[in-house]
Amino acid sequence: MTKIVLHGRKVVGGCAEGEALVTRDTISGWGGINPMTGTIIELQHELQGQSFKDKVLVFPGAKGSSGWSAYFHMARMVGAAPKAMIFNIMTTKAALGTVVSHAPTVTDLDQDPLDMIETGDWVKVDADNGIVEITKKKDIQRDETTTDSRLGAAEQCSEAAGV
Repeated sequence: MTKIVLHGRKVVGGCAEGEALVTRDTISGWGGINPMTGTIIELQHELQGQSFKDKVLVFPGAKGSSGWSAYFHMARMVGAAPKAMIFNIMTTKAALGTVVSHAPTVTDLDQDPLDMIETGDWVKVDADNGIVEITKKKDIQRDETTTDSRLGAAEQCSEAAGV
């Protein structure tokens, strides 16, 4: 199984992993998401109707008002936030939103994550070290031992986080 490794810059520290949810559309917090479910509700958004709850959210950046952070904070409070986030465009909205969500987050990667990661890929975000490891969904489906290897990686995330 081949892993793709990207290197970037930490926004929020920590380590988490999960299935990727990828969009090329920027995300609006206020009016664009349902913070109670983590569902994208913005009309015409390519992820409309899909939830980022417990996913690694990969997106270009935030749009809209400063309410972005309040909605992502609320999503965290009710347990509907992403496990981790990866984005391209640093703005105050994106920075504050990731901080209040407490999700390990990286940006400024050495390759465009929107070109490298697809929805359904397994992604480990080690934000403390600025490392993103991608296991392509094709490899996951072919490898029956994926569950065991992913559990090992989850333990590594836990160890890195001091859990």
